[in-house]
Amino acid sequence: MYRDERPYEKCEQYGAENLTDGELLAVLLRTGTKGANSLELAQKLLHPDFSECGILNIHRWTREDLLRVKGIGRVKAVQILCLSELAKRLSKASAASGLNFSSPDTIAQYYMEDMRHQQKEVLKLLLLNTRTRLISEVNISTGTVDTALISPRELFIEALQRGAVSIVLLHNHPSGDPTPSKEDVRITRRIQSAGSMIGIELLDHIIIGNNCFISLREKGFLRQKQE
Repeated sequence: MYRDERPYEKCEQYGAENLTDGELLAVLLRTGTKGANSLELAQKLLHPDFSECGILNIHRWTREDLLRVKGIGRVKAVQILCLSELAKRLSKASAASGLNFSSPDTIAQYYMEDMRHQQKEVLKLLLLNTRTRLISEVNISTGTVDTALISPRELFIEALQRGAVSIVLLHNHPSGDPTPSKEDVRITRRIQSAGSMIGIELLDHIIIGNNCFISLREKGFLRQKQE
């Protein structure tokens, strides 16, 4: 059993892997506030009144919400936001080596941490070259909690300007359920038809949920390419 060391000392003696989530966060916070040490402050951030998700709450805090927590000032708020962003980038970097844009599984894995914590629907456009490799990604819209606003015209302006020969659409469902709505299917088919007319193929539309996803191509919602 470990003695009741402070997180710094516990890390030095036993290794970072033996720290709890709260202790790891306390090390990054460094100091607490009057009436609450850094570990108690960390627990407030991991287990706020509005959620029971634990460590995943780090992705849910906004700067404004953090500044309302007693003991969190501008510096600590920035540290926590940067920690969240760093975690997302580490997750993407670990998936990047096997990235294959003909595989919805790989695409979903690569973007999962970026998108599953979003509180609003975000639509990404992935622009691909003749070898189905990524030219660039573009955030097309940020919608309400229920819907993303998609303009086919805007999509294809981006694709033509950047020389893309095919595209993939990617958006999240903040509810965590990636089941496509009728509107998701309708706009997907509309974009596929428009792309066919100008020679830019829509390879897939992937909907990200909470650690799950749905490929509209795999589910048969995309029309088969005409020979």
